[in-house]
Amino acid sequence: MPAQFRVGLLTLVAVFTIAGCRQDMQNQPKFIPLRSSEFFPDHRSARYPVAGTVPRLDNATLDAEQLDPGSYYLTGKHGNVFSNDLPASLPLGAQLMERGQQRYNIYCAPCHARIGDGNGMIVQRGFKHPPSFHQDRLRNAPLGYFYDIMSNGLGAMPDYASQVKPADRWAIAAYIRALQRSQNAQMADVPAADVPKLSAPITEENGIRIPSTSTTSPNALRPQGGVKP
Repeated sequence: MPAQFRVGLLTLVAVFTIAGCRQDMQNQPKFIPLRSSEFFPDHRSARYPVAGTVPRLDNATLDAEQLDPGSYYLTGKHGNVFSNDLPASLPLGAQLMERGQQRYNIYCAPCHARIGDGNGMIVQRGFKHPPSFHQDRLRNAPLGYFYDIMSNGLGAMPDYASQVKPADRWAIAAYIRALQRSQNAQMADVPAADVPKLSAPITEENGIRIPSTSTTSPNALRPQGGVKP
């Protein structure tokens, strides 16, 4: 065999050998998201930042509490106890309640219904009936409990952490409390100036039942824009 041919053959074999030993980028040591790890005691490959890490606040609306995985804002708990207060960064007001109502009607009402009695449209189609928000157990439950259930799920209810951001979960929790109050109102909850309206005679115009008082105009109570009763 000519020497030149032998050199060419050896070169070709070497090229194929080197090509067979290469490692592409997809073949490298790495953790695939959410895959377990035997290296860490808790078997999670994703790690929290080390203690004392200073968060980088790229968004001016975020603060350290909203980035700390153990904070009340992200857990609904002070230590191991659910609390009944809103996070300091989410003051109670009309804007928060309106947002909570909007998110509730989108994500919660299909099962829990608009009034929170658990008889939503999906339930009427055969899905498991959730508990009513108006039972004593849930009327006495703290806001942090509702936040936790939305974040982690419970029983037949899945978690909504990926669909509803934390601020909106708190807004929904506040709105649930308003629903509970609306369905269990007492006379003492009515402002003194509005008490006479409760005993006012009821009149009916065009099929709409309207309290008739000297201080309330029927036109003011009639739905606007052609809305049917």
